[in-house]
Amino acid sequence: MPFAFRKQPLRLFYTIGFAFYLLAALPAWLVAYAVPTFRPRRHWSLTRCLMVNIVRSVIGSWYQTSLPSPTPLDVLAKDAKKTGFVWVKETPELIVGEILELAEKNGVQAVRRGGFWYGPRGPDGEPGQRASPDERVVYHVHGGAHVSGSAHPKDVTGPLYEGYLKHLNVRIFAIEYRLSSTAPFEAANPFPASLIDAVAGYRYLVEDVGFHPSKIILSGDSAGGGIALNLARYLVSAQLSSLSLPAGLLLLSPTMDWACTHRGPQSARVRNASSDYPQPFIDSGYTMRALVGSLPPEFARSSWISPGAVVSSDSKLDHDHKTGLFSGLPPTFMAAGNAEYTLDGMITARERLERDIGKDRVTWVEVPDAAHDLLIMAWHEPERTEVLKEIAAWAQTVW
Repeated sequence: MPFAFRKQPLRLFYTIGFAFYLLAALPAWLVAYAVPTFRPRRHWSLTRCLMVNIVRSVIGSWYQTSLPSPTPLDVLAKDAKKTGFVWVKETPELIVGEILELAEKNGVQAVRRGGFWYGPRGPDGEPGQRASPDERVVYHVHGGAHVSGSAHPKDVTGPLYEGYLKHLNVRIFAIEYRLSSTAPFEAANPFPASLIDAVAGYRYLVEDVGFHPSKIILSGDSAGGGIALNLARYLVSAQLSSLSLPAGLLLLSPTMDWACTHRGPQSARVRNASSDYPQPFIDSGYTMRALVGSLPPEFARSSWISPGAVVSSDSKLDHDHKTGLFSGLPPTFMAAGNAEYTLDGMITARERLERDIGKDRVTWVEVPDAAHDLLIMAWHEPERTEVLKEIAAWAQTVW
């Protein structure tokens, strides 16, 4: 059961035990992986083998105790000039149609949020200066399984922002969207809270800062890739007169199947079990339940939560994954590692994108022997730099 040791003193005992486990496991892993044949991927370095095991173990410890608590926005705002934090106005008037109905059912309202700027600033040193004519920008949505993570500079996404700044040479704006939670903790921010926040961030870029949508690339990694895809879909379906589509959509290891419908001995969940680290996020079912909220449990297989889910022919959700689901989306770049635990859902989502917007508008990069979300892992070289260069080349074709 997830979070079985969340209460004291069990949490303290577990934490001490976990520390001893890591101390014992590290030398065992060193010995085991000294022989390339016994590594998760034969061509992996010893460092990569250790890092994947350590990250998986740490995430697993969170799901035995508790997830890192998000920092309140008021606290983040105190260091605004240092960190690049800005406030983002809520936009309830932009939430319409199916998303409005789902928000009402789940008790979700638009609220003021914030975000972080990366890159050069104006003469006054304040973040979020007005866009110059034809200036380009990346609007990024961070990962963290919808239940953890932050756009803050000290979060694990930092290496990705550094890579964008180096290879794309543009400013980056990252939205601090609401994280979801559910039992055994207080239930909060189910779907579509993150999408509503992402809409507010997009409006902020266009109307407050002055970027033309044709100069914006919408980006997301891991769970953030799903949110970015949802935002692009929403902009198409809502037909908001003030917000046209961005120039391109950039999805990095997007988690596309929170319902875990890709199963069986040949699935990536079996094939790549030893070569990736987000298993606790996926297998616990916590994210799935947190996103669904008060909606029927089968909503987890909907295209808003799991756009890469397998849907049986007799399922009521067949229509939700119908042909044309992604019609109208901008050119899309998808990057995935073929050592990823969640690879199958990404492949299914890619196939549906190719079906709806054409193969020529979908750029797919499947990196050999790469684990999940390699662009946020500074140790995942040289693949990390190679993918960043491919992204930079693609960006020039859509901007």
